[in-house]
Amino acid sequence: MRYTAFTSYDIVLLAQGLGVSLALFLATTIIGLFIGSLWAVIRFYRIPVLAQIVAVVAEVLKNSPVLVQLFLVFFGLPAFAKINVTPVEAAVITLSGNTAAFVYVIAVSAIESIGRDQIEAARVFGLSRWQILRRIIAPQAMAFAIGPLTGLLVNQLQVTSLISVIGVVDLTKIGNILNLRTLKPFIVWAVVGGLYYVMAKLVAFGGARLEKRLRAHTAWKGL
Repeated sequence: MRYTAFTSYDIVLLAQGLGVSLALFLATTIIGLFIGSLWAVIRFYRIPVLAQIVAVVAEVLKNSPVLVQLFLVFFGLPAFAKINVTPVEAAVITLSGNTAAFVYVIAVSAIESIGRDQIEAARVFGLSRWQILRRIIAPQAMAFAIGPLTGLLVNQLQVTSLISVIGVVDLTKIGNILNLRTLKPFIVWAVVGGLYYVMAKLVAFGGARLEKRLRAHTAWKGL
């Protein structure tokens, strides 16, 4: 039996899809930020071999389509390495890696924006590498990077919609289900698009607030 009308349960379905999209976005953002920042530190300290490997991996990930990466992980790993990967695992691996690649680029640019004279001065005063990274580099780099990172995260939020093609029941997948059942694509996709828009605006708002606070914290206060 085909139902062509919306029901109150559709709100529950949309809420569940929204929850899946948000959970995957938050999880892959945290993982991507950690890995990308770690890669940037490896690049900054020019760790032999590792720095070159990181640069190549980041270059490949940021210059290839996310959908292709998703298919390689979901369909390629089981065929090539005989590793069973669930749709959610494939989504987490792909989106985390893609986010990490762009975080790496942003973090490297942020670190390189800091004057070498500050680092040299810190070394003269006897600060260790870890102290220089934590007290000199990290605060200034974060203030510089938060704007580009906010733009990246808004984009990555939209990219999560791609995971529906491998069977993850996220917001886009729920939208497709409702569209097929009700045959009212304009209403369904307008609602789904509106939900993505609200999430993106919240991410942008949070990033702007954080950037303002970081810049105020690192601003020169005078003598």
